[in-house]
Amino acid sequence: MRLSGSITALATPFTAAGEIDLDAWRRLLQAQLDGGTQALVVAGSTGEAAALHDVEYDAILRSAVEFVAGRVPVLAGTGLSNTAKTIEQTRRVAALGADAALVVTPPYVRPTQEGLLAHYRAVADDGALPIVLYNVPGRTGCDLLPETAAALAPHPRIVGIKEARSEAERMDALLPLKSKEFAVLSGDDPTACRAMLAGADGVVSVASNVLPRSFRRLCDLARGGDADAANALDARLRRSYDFLGIEPNPIPVKAILARNGIGHGLRLPLTPLSPQHAESAASIAAEIRDLESSCRDAFAA
Repeated sequence: MRLSGSITALATPFTAAGEIDLDAWRRLLQAQLDGGTQALVVAGSTGEAAALHDVEYDAILRSAVEFVAGRVPVLAGTGLSNTAKTIEQTRRVAALGADAALVVTPPYVRPTQEGLLAHYRAVADDGALPIVLYNVPGRTGCDLLPETAAALAPHPRIVGIKEARSEAERMDALLPLKSKEFAVLSGDDPTACRAMLAGADGVVSVASNVLPRSFRRLCDLARGGDADAANALDARLRRSYDFLGIEPNPIPVKAILARNGIGHGLRLPLTPLSPQHAESAASIAAEIRDLESSCRDAFAA
């Protein structure tokens, strides 16, 4: 498997009663395919995986695999705080038809670098699925250092890394690991353009839930080396980036999705977007519609 381009970390839509909304889920999947998204992540942190019951997790993954029908890769979030449970979860998603597993560094327990090496090698050695490393220390309290990623990259079942640190120096340290067998992906929307212009293979994005065409266009421009056009589009996306970080993810992106008729609310302890941000949400939603329309026109041309 070779992952690249615009990859969406999908939000999970709920009904007004708080149940999984499979109709809205399928409409979200269709919007992603129509927008040119090149891979999908189901039940990652943006998908509120920690708030899903096993039967719900299985239902949305099974639905995604059936709906997408091989048109783009489907990854499933399987990273947990314990290695044995992560292996068990990865086996489960393999049986449900996922193409790969996105495995976040173990949250909360803060393993050493040696612990991370042992953890990822155990998951990869089990062989259920190809795995993508996921480093997001601001969420997990654990930082997968570049030298540790370098030790893991040669493993035949480890096919890439999603790096959510924003510093250019971190991406610069990871880019030498890129190969035909190992993808280096940004996990930070506001710096993804810079990362791709520097050589990153793509981005695993939150914003592309609501900006699929814009992110496909951004990836095509940046990966194609058109720095002026990529930076110009990135500048137009800046207000969206700022809004989508105004409260913890996925609160803001689900507020925009709800305005688009996809889903209602979140599960506690996450709460809906604070009322003081409602005006900003309306303004950004209109801006997003304009961006998506302009990118649609660009593709048509």
